[in-house]
Amino acid sequence: MSRGPTPERLKLALLFFLTAHALGLWSINFSTVLEAYGYAHLVADAWATTALAALVSPLIAGALADQRYSTELVLRWLALGAAFWLTLLFYAIDQHWHWAWVLALAQMHSLWSVPMFGLATSLVTSRLHNRSQEFGPVRAAATVGWMLAGVLVSYVLHADDSVVAGYSAAVAWLAVIALTFMLKPIPPPGHKEHRTWKDLLGFEAWSLLKNPDHRVVFLGAALFNAPLAAFYSVTPSHLKALGISHTTAFMSIGQIMEVVGLFALAWLVGRYRLKWLFIAGMAVGALRYFVFAMNTPWAMAFGIFLHGICFTFFFMTAQVYLDQRIPPEMRSRAQALLSLMMSGIGSFLGYEGCGLWRQMCGGAAQTDWHTYWLGLAGVILMIMLWFAWCYQGKQREEESAKC
Repeated sequence: MSRGPTPERLKLALLFFLTAHALGLWSINFSTVLEAYGYAHLVADAWATTALAALVSPLIAGALADQRYSTELVLRWLALGAAFWLTLLFYAIDQHWHWAWVLALAQMHSLWSVPMFGLATSLVTSRLHNRSQEFGPVRAAATVGWMLAGVLVSYVLHADDSVVAGYSAAVAWLAVIALTFMLKPIPPPGHKEHRTWKDLLGFEAWSLLKNPDHRVVFLGAALFNAPLAAFYSVTPSHLKALGISHTTAFMSIGQIMEVVGLFALAWLVGRYRLKWLFIAGMAVGALRYFVFAMNTPWAMAFGIFLHGICFTFFFMTAQVYLDQRIPPEMRSRAQALLSLMMSGIGSFLGYEGCGLWRQMCGGAAQTDWHTYWLGLAGVILMIMLWFAWCYQGKQREEESAKC
């Protein structure tokens, strides 16, 4: 049985809420802000800065949290850097600085903000007594934070295409900093007096890929995240093309089912193999894009609604997988490696690849939305079939133990 809410669990839920809220305030409408201020040609490359940052910063931050400093302290400094660089980025956009400056500032901000959610997840899971039962409800706070960010931007700040959203996100990062002072520090589990440069850069995390199932999960997360990149960077433009206003709030529809899925996660994990939850997430992800291909407002609403199920079934199951299969002293680095594979390799391939695919489908001015989304749905189906063939689960470990 899961324990009732405690002050500590409420703080952990608030940390998830504020971290996701800060991310949602600037990222949901980032593409439309760039387009409104004359930087439409930068959309794919600006999003790709998060992918480039994820190739480096999560592993370093994860290594520091595992080996040297408390996770709370690492989060505090990352949030401070994210607030500073985000403010400067949106000021540059507002003042119409040269595109190279905007791109450089977007890259600097990404280096600080990309590791945040993975580290927050590692911190939360390390403090839960019954992770499989407690994680879903606590993680739901992040989904609520993301949803409220969309509503705040669209209906309170009226900033769907304004830099005000970015400034608000910087304030939210300051709230994250304040919260870290309320959490009791826990010493890093793998403290080392003498660290090599490989320890500092977190390269030890790559050793996890020697395990066949770890390799399939991490690689599968990267591959699945590639077509998913279009959901965040292109869907708002599709909504605007259909004449839908308040696109930021509209994009929050997906979080409704995400909340339901998170509360059901413990029940699902207790009754089904993780493999089938992973596959269900990818199947729903493909269905979402098939629905998008219908190119109507109602189809878009239903497809966005399905996104919440897709996200919960695959990516939250991945969090459960890390908790069940990764040693405690490696979990921060495992989270960092997952961030690298998803937000780094997967997103970089996704933002650049989906951008090229959109050009092949008519470009930003006259996108053939039917063809665009059908192509991405087909990619997801191929990834799903590969994953179903290669992933074995604990059955593989049990067979290896008998040898």
